Amino acid sequence: MGRSLRDFLVVCDMDNTLLTAETGIPSCNLETVKLFCALGGRFTIASGRTSDSVGRYLSELPLTAPAITYGGGVLYDFARKMPISVKTLPRAAARHALNDIRRRFPGIGVEIMANNGRIYVVRANEYTHHHTLYEKLRYVVSDFEDVPSEWNKVLFAADPDTISAVEEYMRYREYPGVYFVSTNTVYFEIMPENVTKASGLRDLCGHLSIPIENTIAIGDYYNDIDIMRAAGYSVAVANAPPGVQAEADEVTGACLDGGVAQFLYKLIGKYS
Repeated sequence: MGRSLRDFLVVCDMDNTLLTAETGIPSCNLETVKLFCALGGRFTIASGRTSDSVGRYLSELPLTAPAITYGGGVLYDFARKMPISVKTLPRAAARHALNDIRRRFPGIGVEIMANNGRIYVVRANEYTHHHTLYEKLRYVVSDFEDVPSEWNKVLFAADPDTISAVEEYMRYREYPGVYFVSTNTVYFEIMPENVTKASGLRDLCGHLSIPIENTIAIGDYYNDIDIMRAAGYSVAVANAPPGVQAEADEVTGACLDGGVAQFLYKLIGKYS
């Protein structure tokens, strides 16, 4: 690990870690991130959100490195307003998997994140409505046949019992070049094979020419475990499930209690 704040890159999950969509970023988190960056530390985001959704918070939040978006599928440089790297789903396998799930679970909501930056809602339900409202997403309601061919990922939205059933249904089904992950109790996603927040972190470290040992990952959910394991040091917020907390080197306060601020303030005190 580093010897001063300038040596560190802190990579933080957004939802229920740094902020909640209902309340925004707690002021203590926001002010401490600003202080950390002003003192030379580097701070960025690793999120399943789209680049557009992450960018909506940047009028308040200073990012001093490109962000990991789409769950690791896109590295986006907000300073230059351009992607650094983009990973997409293999076309045939993704469509096969999507159609299998649509047929088996006819009420499930479906959102396709296309490589043109747009979100296409091809089957709406109350959970897609909540998702798009929660994250303040711009989207297009579209027939499946009208969605462009290159996709970053596919999100399914439904009640927790249905999502659990989808996860079980897909557990032993194989589609070349893709994998499946639950990112919330009500969301299930198709992702490009080997594309995770951890792969995004490795790509980011290569882009910035910094050792991964000098990175710190902060998260709250099971899809953060891979980046927590890859980083040099890992932190879970107190509202994370016990299984996620068990993976962390340290547990800080809950999201709404300013857990990110509490950890950064300790880091500032130790290294500034």
